Amino acid sequence: SYEKSRDKDGNAKKYGVKIPEKNISGEAKKRITEIESLKSINRLAMDFYHHVLFNTPAGKNGLYYLEKREFNRKILKNFNIGFAPSGWDNLLNFLRKKKIGDSPAEKLGLIAPKKNRSGFYDRFRNRIIFPIFDNNSAVAGFGGRVLDDSLPKYLNSPETVLYNKSRSLYGLNMAKEKCRKAGMVYIVEGYLDLLSLHQNGIDNSVATLGTSLTADHIQLLKGYAEKIVLVYDSDEAGIKAAHRCIELFWKKHINFKAGDASYNKEKNVDTRILVLSSGHDPASYISKFGADSFLDCAEKAQGVIPFIISSAVKKHGLSTEGKIKIVADVKSSIAAVNDHVARGLYVKELAEIAGISEALILESIKEATPDMQRTVTFKKKEGINRENRLEAKIISMMLQFPDIIPEVKKRDIISYFRDKKFKTIGDLILENFAVIRGNVAGIISLTDDKLIRDRIASLTIVDESWEYNGCVKLLQQFESNRKDSNNTLLNKIKAAEKDSDYELLFGLLKQKQNQAEKKITANKLDFAGG
Repeated sequence: SYEKSRDKDGNAKKYGVKIPEKNISGEAKKRITEIESLKSINRLAMDFYHHVLFNTPAGKNGLYYLEKREFNRKILKNFNIGFAPSGWDNLLNFLRKKKIGDSPAEKLGLIAPKKNRSGFYDRFRNRIIFPIFDNNSAVAGFGGRVLDDSLPKYLNSPETVLYNKSRSLYGLNMAKEKCRKAGMVYIVEGYLDLLSLHQNGIDNSVATLGTSLTADHIQLLKGYAEKIVLVYDSDEAGIKAAHRCIELFWKKHINFKAGDASYNKEKNVDTRILVLSSGHDPASYISKFGADSFLDCAEKAQGVIPFIISSAVKKHGLSTEGKIKIVADVKSSIAAVNDHVARGLYVKELAEIAGISEALILESIKEATPDMQRTVTFKKKEGINRENRLEAKIISMMLQFPDIIPEVKKRDIISYFRDKKFKTIGDLILENFAVIRGNVAGIISLTDDKLIRDRIASLTIVDESWEYNGCVKLLQQFESNRKDSNNTLLNKIKAAEKDSDYELLFGLLKQKQNQAEKKITANKLDFAGG
């Protein structure tokens, strides 16, 4: 229970997190303990909703609806599906009895303030409840679906310190090992579609949560699958998703294999579009035709660019006017493919299908190409210039390849940083590494500075293939550059004195003192060893 799970480290023990007091600051420990406490409150709410669905008269309508939709009790229990009863304060009173304050419950979006601010009411009422888990199976938030045609049909938790829909995928905690084993993942749009796939043995599937596929979703899935199949119930939805993929992969610089052409030796995400026949969603399609038929369709799913081409042909036909419109629809998507071989193959495919010369298509694509060929990973508006680009790369490396952090600490790399925000992020990672190793969301949660949070998020999605020796070489290069630079620590101190920048001067003097102390310690060790 909630009460029994607490010990001297708060709720940390329940989730397997041991908080070593000597390794982190008091403020950081307080922040982490608060997060774990919020997770416990969400789990209490999940247990409440689940109990209502299966064990109370109030849940009968919800259970009847789900069973009518052909969901068995095993899948409902596996996913901890629940029901929020009618009434304004059922969960509110339950949490109060458990000594949970209104403030944390409001912070989690479980309750909302009344318009006159005289109290609170339950956010979810008379809805089937779908708990949304994070990658470590902690309850991050909830989704609620009505039983009739009321609006809104779906209601999700608001953005909280635990829940961000652009970085969350429903069912990933249950699917990740299956995705890794299969090497692929199906992405659907709804909770019930996801449950239907899992109930029919298609366990390597997840669902987006009221949002389009994002760069964070792709980055998350790259750790588990090399192939993604996006499942839609209409051509229009599929086309929008395909164009969104082009924009997403281009803007975020995530490696992209746009169909059948295997042209990059690096790890790519092979993204395909599956539109089910006759307007079926996955749940209704499997109900009518079966799981094997769904898998057969998925096997034939087209890559993003081939799908866009075939959709344009289907839409416009092969008249002269139709061919002009086809090229207009497709040219920017082909231009976005930044591998010349793959782009050439797609041009050839389009030329053969539409009966247009490759030269004419290439001429049209040239118009779209300049804007599509920008490869600036770090933009000036993010404050990352040429001088501190190595610092950005080191922070990205620490976030994506935590094994290198001890080496960063040993070499005192962060002390050489010139960008204050990068230095803050580096220190944050080093101070809390023992507790939140590899947990980017945990690192982001340790600061309220929006610029720093955004910078951490942007550095997390930079696509790099890290390996230990390469990381060490990068650190050596950075060390050498900074040590050999004209802007030595002494020169920087003099410059700060000249500019009367006393805050910077204080920091530099402290840095110089730290270096001197480390040198004395090293000499003592050498002397003792000799």
